[in-house]
Amino acid sequence: MIFTHDTTRLALLAGLSLSYAGVCLAPWLRARKRRRADKAAKETLADTPAWLVVYASQTGNAEELATQTAHRLQLAGVPVRLCALADVTADDLQQAERALFLVSTYGEGDAPDNAAAFIGSLMTGDLALPQLHYGLLALGDSSYSQYCGFGRALDAWLAGQGASPLFERIEVDLSAGAAIEHWFQHLSHLAGTSDAPDWSAPAFEDWFLLARRLLNPGSAGGAVYHVELAPAKGSLPEWQSGDLVQVAAPADPAQPREYSIASIPHDGSVHLLVRQHAHSDGSLGLASGWLTAQAQPGDTVQLRLRPHRRFRLEDNAARPLILIGNGSGIAGLRGHLKSRVLAGQRRNWLIFGERNAEHDFHYREELQHWHASGDLPRLDLVFSRDQPERLYVQDRLRSHADEVTLWLEQGAAIYICGSLAGMAGGVDLALQDILGRPALDALAAQGRYRRDVY
Repeated sequence: MIFTHDTTRLALLAGLSLSYAGVCLAPWLRARKRRRADKAAKETLADTPAWLVVYASQTGNAEELATQTAHRLQLAGVPVRLCALADVTADDLQQAERALFLVSTYGEGDAPDNAAAFIGSLMTGDLALPQLHYGLLALGDSSYSQYCGFGRALDAWLAGQGASPLFERIEVDLSAGAAIEHWFQHLSHLAGTSDAPDWSAPAFEDWFLLARRLLNPGSAGGAVYHVELAPAKGSLPEWQSGDLVQVAAPADPAQPREYSIASIPHDGSVHLLVRQHAHSDGSLGLASGWLTAQAQPGDTVQLRLRPHRRFRLEDNAARPLILIGNGSGIAGLRGHLKSRVLAGQRRNWLIFGERNAEHDFHYREELQHWHASGDLPRLDLVFSRDQPERLYVQDRLRSHADEVTLWLEQGAAIYICGSLAGMAGGVDLALQDILGRPALDALAAQGRYRRDVY
C-alpha cells in the first residue's frame, strides 16, 4: 500500500511538473513561431515592388499632400516609398511599376528648389520607362502665365520616356479643394483596383436597365438601390466574382464610374448595389443619380465589364474564406458568396456592418437563407447604431481574434470590400494587432489578403 501510494504521488508530481513546464514553454514556442513567421514574411515581401510617392515642394503643400497620399495607400495595404523628387534616381524609376508625383510650381513656371537635382540629372536626357504607370498632381497659381509649368513639363517628360498615365494630369489652382478631392477619388480607385493599367479597355456597349429597387427605405444613410442590367444585344458575357463594371453617365461620359458586380453569370444579369450620392445643394451624383433615379427600366445604359484580378477568387477558390465589408461593399462579397454556393464551397465566414438592422440589412433574406442552409456557417453582423456604443466590423474582428487566427492557420483567405478610410483602414489595423504586420503583409503577398476598397 505504501508503495502504491508513493507511486501515485510521484505520478501526480510528474504530471504537475510537465504541466508547469508546458505553461512556461508555451509563450516561448509562440514567440519563436512569430519570429519565424516574421522572417518568412520579410523574405516573401522582398520582391514586392513598392509604389513611389514623390513630391517636389516649395512651401510644404505638395509634401503634405504626398504624405496623406502615402498614408491612404498604406491603409489599403499597398507598399509605399515616400520621397522627395531630389532623392529619386534613374534606377528607382526603371524598377518601379507605379509612381505618383505631387509637384508644385512657383513664380513663372519655376520648379521647387528640391527638384533641381532631378531636373539636372534626369530631365535633361532620355530614360526608357515603358513599364512605369504614373499619376501626377500639379499645384500652381493661375495668376501666373506659366500656370503649373513644372508639373506640365514633368508630365511631358514622363510620357516622352514611354511611361503611361494612370489618369489625366490633375491641376490644382491655389490648393483648390475640388481638384484635390478629384486626386483622392482616383487614389481610392487605384488603392482597391491597382491592376487597372494592365487592362485593355473595350468599347462601351448598350445595356438595358431591367429592374431597380430601394433596399433601405427609412435609413439614416443615403439611399441604396439594387440594380439589374442585361446587354441590349447578344448573349450575356462571362465574368468572375470580384470583377467590376464601368458605367458612363450621360452627363459625364469621359470619367467612367466603377461598381463591384454583385452577381455571377448564373444569375442571368449583372447586379449592382448603388448608393445614391447627394451634393450639398441637393443635386445627385452624375452616375449614381442616373442609375438610381433618372434612368427608367427599359432605358439603355452605357456599360462595359472590367476584370479585377486582384479581387478574384482564383487560387483561393477552394480555401476557407473570411469576407469582411460594410455598406454597399456587400456587393463584391455577395458575388463571391454566390460563386462559392454554386461550387459547393461551404467554409465561408461573413462579417458585415451597417447602421441599423431594421433598415440597412442589405440582402437579409438571402444571407439568412445561406446561414440556415450551412452555405454561410459564420455570419457576424455589426449594426453601429443599434446600441449606445458605436461598434464596427473591426471591433467584431478583434473579439474573434482566436477564430481568425485558427481559420488562417487552416489556410483561409481574407477578402475586404467597402470604404477605404473608415472600414478598410480599421480592419487592417485590427488584423495587424491580431497577426502582426509582417504576417499580414505576407498574406497579401501570397494573394490571401485581397481588397476592393474605395
